[in-house]
Amino acid sequence: MSGELAGKVALVAGGTRGASRAIAVELGRAGAYVYVTGRTTRAGRSEVDRPETIEDTLERIEAAGGKGSALRVDHLVSEEVATLAQRIDEARGGLDILVDGIWGGDRYLEWGKPIWEHSLDNSLRMMRLSLDAHLITSHHLFPLVIRRAGGLVIELTDGTAEYNAKYREGTSLPYYLAKAAINVLAVGEAAELKAHDCTAIAFTPGWLRSEAMLELFEVTEENWRDATVREPHFVISESPAFSGRTVVALAADADRHRWTGQTVSSGQLAKVYEIDDVDGSRPDAWRYIDEVQEPGKPADASGYR
Repeated sequence: MSGELAGKVALVAGGTRGASRAIAVELGRAGAYVYVTGRTTRAGRSEVDRPETIEDTLERIEAAGGKGSALRVDHLVSEEVATLAQRIDEARGGLDILVDGIWGGDRYLEWGKPIWEHSLDNSLRMMRLSLDAHLITSHHLFPLVIRRAGGLVIELTDGTAEYNAKYREGTSLPYYLAKAAINVLAVGEAAELKAHDCTAIAFTPGWLRSEAMLELFEVTEENWRDATVREPHFVISESPAFSGRTVVALAADADRHRWTGQTVSSGQLAKVYEIDDVDGSRPDAWRYIDEVQEPGKPADASGYR
């Protein structure tokens, strides 16, 4: 297959839905062979209890002209991730791109509750789904990444390093820690991968029009602007494909190591690589949040889309 990433091998961990699914599809479209893992299959759902499956993601990859494999893996189970690594090793001999989009903890967030009122079980589960799952994945998969000069690791999170430097009022301490920790994780991974000529970054989408978000606003990708009547700031939202396109541009950049150890956003990369969303716009949600969204100030995304 021809494409910017032809001959590359990629793994998208947690590629069942949202930005991770779109990244898997766009990597496949660009020519990479894509392994997609997750806990929800057509045979059964994970605790997230949504209908999207890893088989659906694979079908989208194939519809885009790509190739890949969908494998059920619980990335909190070390033995399952070790088996995944062995399977990729035997079939492909290494990994060029590792995208870690594992999460699934939103259902455990108790909005606005202080740590002493927030369910401890829910708090610890969010931490397990964030840090533990990402560390287990790194432990078993990095040996495959360092075999390939120029290997790329992308840790998905929510929020730029600057945004997460301050406490996220209105969420909860465990949620904040689960997301902000990924910014720091990328710093450490970059340091450990430096000697192997590999790059590690944290990546954050903007306000994502995920499957769940579209359902929340009772719109589709085709008529999503109708939701701005209810929530004017939704004007700065972006499709999951936007994340996929910007990640592909980063992966295809011969000078991508300049980003190592940093947290980058879809809007930031889109500006550098001149990438547009599916509707031709170029949203920059985190810049919008930083510079425009102030109490009493109207939502005007001109210049940010």
